[in-house]
Amino acid sequence: MKTPDSDKSTLSELNPRPVAVAAWHGLFWLVFANAVGVMIALLLLVPSLNQQLGEWTYGRWIMVHMNLMLYGWTSIPLVGFLFRAYGADRGAAAGWCRPVVWTWSVALGIGTLSWLSGYSSGKLFLDWTGYARALFFLALLGLWLFLCIALVQGWRKGVRVSTLALVAQLIGLLLLLSVPFLIYIASSPNLYPAVNPDTGGPTGTSQLESSLVVVFVLLLLPYGIASRKQEKRLAVTMSWIALLAEFALLATLSRGDISHRQPAQFMSLGSLLVWLPLIPAYYAAFAWHPNTRRWRLASLWWWAGLVVTGWVSFLPGVLDHLKFTDGLVGHSFIAMAGFTSSLIIFVTVQLLGEGGWIFNRTRSFYAWHVGVIAYIVVITVAGWREGYDPTFTIVPGAARNILYTLRLITGVLMLLAAADWLVDATTLLNENETLSTAMPQEKTA
Repeated sequence: MKTPDSDKSTLSELNPRPVAVAAWHGLFWLVFANAVGVMIALLLLVPSLNQQLGEWTYGRWIMVHMNLMLYGWTSIPLVGFLFRAYGADRGAAAGWCRPVVWTWSVALGIGTLSWLSGYSSGKLFLDWTGYARALFFLALLGLWLFLCIALVQGWRKGVRVSTLALVAQLIGLLLLLSVPFLIYIASSPNLYPAVNPDTGGPTGTSQLESSLVVVFVLLLLPYGIASRKQEKRLAVTMSWIALLAEFALLATLSRGDISHRQPAQFMSLGSLLVWLPLIPAYYAAFAWHPNTRRWRLASLWWWAGLVVTGWVSFLPGVLDHLKFTDGLVGHSFIAMAGFTSSLIIFVTVQLLGEGGWIFNRTRSFYAWHVGVIAYIVVITVAGWREGYDPTFTIVPGAARNILYTLRLITGVLMLLAAADWLVDATTLLNENETLSTAMPQEKTA
């Protein structure tokens, strides 16, 4: 697949604004969702405030918060990656990127009104129902059609890619085509995955399956946005072999309702620990823009924390104590606010090149990570205490109020960092001069 680094002739054709627009929309939803999160933290600290909100109380706002984080902040910036991968940020197609992103955001806005009005499938992160469900499906399908058009435009302009890259693009389109349909089908309240009968949550098999999808995405991301170092081919080869072995292991596991106490369940999930050294070695095999360094390292550290805590929290005894408590909220924060957010920013900075400065202010970098780490510590302590006394987080008390006050403060810190990024992203979009996409490569990863 062509990249601006591997083919200098296409560098001048790149329009960086589609990536910047996707980043801006993602940050807008991050700020909005974080503001909702701060309000939710306040409602948990002072439950009586719910009486002032009419029907728009905690139960409806929590759906808005979670879905906007997933389908807004952690999804729209990756649309910028797809623009680059399929050549949509070149030529005539670049002018249509903004409407495509706006269509996605409008679908999210309508979804927000739907959830606040009480419409939901009742499924976590799959609350799409009714007209909002249909509109979001159309928005995703529209993006897919646009990528197809952009790819054909590149062919007509004579953009040449290797056979392997072309096969990868076509396979990618097939996989992307399944996404709108899978989300639409999975949102049905009549369809449920296998359940762990001892916790009511996911089984080890389903968690391994979803984790391997994440690993697969991690292995694909560098292609199309960074050049590979030939002297480090072994790390790349070993990583893909390990992924194939993991999928072979997955094929041997039960896919029905099964307890986490079954050795095969927690031991197979432990196989993810092999990715602690493999993912850093894999990413070191590619050359990255110097602007990405702090976020690349942050995403790798958060990845290590996610893998370790994910496995430990699933072990018999630990999961039994943490199920349905704030402790699992803490783990989800490692996944979303820590790892996924750092990864999204890392990729976006690579795509923006010199324009990636918007994410590299020291104050916002540390405000975000201090807020996230402090939140995880606070909520894990609350969850562990809740495991002994389920009323701990429900009945106001001194210890509970202190922890929830600290939780509110950490939320404000993260909101300030997100607002800082949004302001800088707005400045970037409003600059009169052409955004620079020059990507000088690091000699060391």
